[in-house]
Amino acid sequence: MKEFTHVCHYTLYPFDELSDADRALVLAAQEATQRSYAPYSHFHVGAAARLDDGTVVTGSNQENAAFPSGLCAERTTLFYAGAQYPDRAVDALAIAAADANGLTPTPTPPCGACRQVMLETETRSRRPMRILLYGTQGVYVFESVSQILPLTFDGSFLKE
Repeated sequence: MKEFTHVCHYTLYPFDELSDADRALVLAAQEATQRSYAPYSHFHVGAAARLDDGTVVTGSNQENAAFPSGLCAERTTLFYAGAQYPDRAVDALAIAAADANGLTPTPTPPCGACRQVMLETETRSRRPMRILLYGTQGVYVFESVSQILPLTFDGSFLKE
């Protein structure tokens, strides 16, 4: 038997130490939480994607009484970006969440399905996509999706 360890590397930034562009992206994700439709969980998530030409698109989680018919903010945002700007790469994706007390202190990580869609988005553009997870206590910054999704499943498994 062999034992292996996967290590998750990221940088923790105070919000005010982010670049101007990254602060603007995080602020867009925070604003998107206000457009969330979350009458069941009361957990509002917003995401903002910055494309390689500087365009920013946003999305928010959209719940539905017929679970699991809703959709997470990350996928809403990335699917919109892919549908409206199919030839543009996503340089960075910022994610923010709010509950009954306001923006969450600890950054909220994306679910597994969102991580898989993030990987496909990164693969499609053939370049790393930075991930910024916002919390009032700091921002986790990942330089690529592979840092938050080890042992990735991609299209290479589907080829004969």
